[in-house]
Amino acid sequence: MSIDLILAGCGNMGYAMLAGWVKAGRIPAARVAVVEPNESLRTRAQALGVSVHADASDIPADCQPKLVIFAVKPQVMKDVVPAYKHFVEAGAAALSIAAGTPIAVFEDLLGSDAAVIRCMPNTPAAIGKGMLVLFSNANVTDEQDSFVRDLLSANGAVATIETEELMDAVTAVSGSGPAYIFHFIEALTAAAETAGLPSDVAKLLAMQTVYGAGALAADSEEEPGKLRENVTSPKGTTAAALDVLMGGDRLKTLLVEAVDAAKKRSIELRD
Repeated sequence: MSIDLILAGCGNMGYAMLAGWVKAGRIPAARVAVVEPNESLRTRAQALGVSVHADASDIPADCQPKLVIFAVKPQVMKDVVPAYKHFVEAGAAALSIAAGTPIAVFEDLLGSDAAVIRCMPNTPAAIGKGMLVLFSNANVTDEQDSFVRDLLSANGAVATIETEELMDAVTAVSGSGPAYIFHFIEALTAAAETAGLPSDVAKLLAMQTVYGAGALAADSEEEPGKLRENVTSPKGTTAAALDVLMGGDRLKTLLVEAVDAAKKRSIELRD
């Protein structure tokens, strides 16, 4: 069996990321092995053309993958990881997408010489529009880092942090961030309905405005602040609304408080 990648766990996030890699041509489906105890999830993964297995022991021991990815819940990680130790000892890097599980846990389970990468994705990774943040231990080689970055770029933008402690801030901003934006869409929809628009039109206006503004900010060479200024005519309608949102740094202060609360909770869960 010639395998470059083993994916341990193929729930919604694992499957979405895998589908992105295969469809974007980042890795041939035939060179991926999925280990998933749930039969229906195995069947779903198999439709992508990958090989599927109910247990890690089903994969030949002499298989030499480049990467083993752990996409299981944090609470079962210590039960799952040891079965893949021989692959890591043979040269595979280990990549975790589990929130709140520090690299030290994997070093304890796989050995202090293990090459371990921790990734915090967010839900838009399911449609190739995600934010994926990486932290690697000192054992990860340039070749392994390049392989992982190329793979994950099919799911969205990839960034690196220099200290693992920053993962709590990453979790608070991009990990939890989509929920903040979804709530903003809900709030803008409600405001549109209050202004007299029918609910279906209000929802469309709110969603498309957020989507379009985000896309424009991503594509533009100008900073978001400049883009805001470009939309804002002196004493116009936008200026009137921004006086409410920006007066006394109202919205900024609220978001700083929200991110700080999420970061503190992330630290509590980690500890």
